[in-house]
Amino acid sequence: MTKHAEDNLFNRLSTSSLKRLRQFFQLWSLKTLTNLPDRLTNLWQQLIGSYWFIPTACVLVGILLAPILVTIDEHFDRDMVREITFAFTGDDDAARAIMTTIAGAVLGVAGTTFSITIAVLSMASSQFGPRLLRNFLTDTPNQFVLGAFIGTFSYSLLVLKAIHKYDVGFGVPQLSVTFAIIMAIICALLLVYFVQHMVHAIQASHVIEGASNEAIKNIHYWYSDRCDIEHQRNIEHHDIEQFHHWSATPIYPPYSGYLQQIYFESLITLSQDYGGVVEINSSLGHFVTDKNVIGYFYQRPADHPTNLQKTKTPHLALVPRSPDGLFWQRFAGCIRLEQRLTQSNDIAYSLGQMTEIAVRALSPGINDPKTAVNCVQSLTSCLSIMMRCQPPTPYHFYKPLDETDTPDTISHQPSAILAVVTRIPKISDFIDSSLGEIRRYAAADLMVLKALCQAMIDLNYARVNEAQQQTLIHEIKLIERAGADNLNYHQLADDLTAMCQQAEKFIMSENAQQHYFHYVSDFDAHIRQALQAQSKQVRA
Repeated sequence: MTKHAEDNLFNRLSTSSLKRLRQFFQLWSLKTLTNLPDRLTNLWQQLIGSYWFIPTACVLVGILLAPILVTIDEHFDRDMVREITFAFTGDDDAARAIMTTIAGAVLGVAGTTFSITIAVLSMASSQFGPRLLRNFLTDTPNQFVLGAFIGTFSYSLLVLKAIHKYDVGFGVPQLSVTFAIIMAIICALLLVYFVQHMVHAIQASHVIEGASNEAIKNIHYWYSDRCDIEHQRNIEHHDIEQFHHWSATPIYPPYSGYLQQIYFESLITLSQDYGGVVEINSSLGHFVTDKNVIGYFYQRPADHPTNLQKTKTPHLALVPRSPDGLFWQRFAGCIRLEQRLTQSNDIAYSLGQMTEIAVRALSPGINDPKTAVNCVQSLTSCLSIMMRCQPPTPYHFYKPLDETDTPDTISHQPSAILAVVTRIPKISDFIDSSLGEIRRYAAADLMVLKALCQAMIDLNYARVNEAQQQTLIHEIKLIERAGADNLNYHQLADDLTAMCQQAEKFIMSENAQQHYFHYVSDFDAHIRQALQAQSKQVRA
């Protein structure tokens, strides 16, 4: 290795180390402790999401369990052990042979399970897409099975070390060997479970169900079942219409990456310390560079009513000031950027997993439209939940609390102070990025196009306003146009056109949500008329 290469490697390592150290200090700084539960949750999700955490924990359990059981063996009555029917009561040679066999067997099986996992990951990457690999890597049963094998191996080695040949009294830790035998039997059962679990895990329906459940969980995390009355009162705040006219400073991310999370409590505290409003225009999951403008900091004017609190409550006084170096350091701790997309509470990421499965299924190499239809149905279920729930608010307020204020003083002050404004994707954006993306790849597949048209009808049962209705009508027209331009036979195009027109008429009709939609093709209608005419002739 040349000196130049060594210098580059040293620079990369030092830069990465400094970056991680800076993130650590940002995590535990006093200014960002307001979001400590969310940060600890992210840390725990990263640990659980890694493939090494649970197996390493099992190894540590095996390492700790071995000396504990050996110590219990030294103080345990051997006559009582012999009364246990399934306990090991052999000599040191038998114990050594058993522990050696168990250690070698479980290590070999652990290598087999790892090989099976790698083969499944390779197949999943080609069939479902590389973004679905994390779902297999973070599968807790797989990690636990591997951890049980290597944990039993570690335990067996330490117990084998504790078997002494010339110590007649305590040379054979009988309880420890018995426990090893029980663990070996459990590992054999876990191997059968692992094979059965992997057979189900590679099925497309199982993968789609897992992605759908993850999306529904994220939807319930952001969306609420009912409207927040306090929020409706706060959004009438006068700053919402005026803050765009204040002095604005562009906000840049600290480095390039994918925006994974925004810590709102820390950001609200930062905006109040500097007397302004932080607006974040980038949504979760978007890729940004260190030169991108992802938002603005709007500084309140000097004569703003909020600043007049200084004469009434000095410790709640807001003194506007321009962003400085400390502002950017604290802002870097208010957002989480990753170099690659990772699992988070992002709804678009969860919906994108099902979209990717459908797009892969429609590729010429796989050609599985049934899987694409299953993805459309799962996406419809998730989107219908979003349409019925209250979307998250883009406005976040700082609520001052002062025990010394009298009711008269509080009545002259705003109940909340605008602090953070974010961008919330609309339901039309989610429909276009999920079902719309499938439509663009399924333009020549009648089965999937009909499933998309049926999805619009199913979503119509969940709509709550006219804007959602117009979004569904617009998507149906795009489905009809895609089929007319790309289907090979005009009969197929006419069939899709008739279904889309009937669906559009059904959605636009009154009380459509209380009626059942049944598509009747021209051919079926012709056959029905012919049968009715024949029946009349027979009666006559």
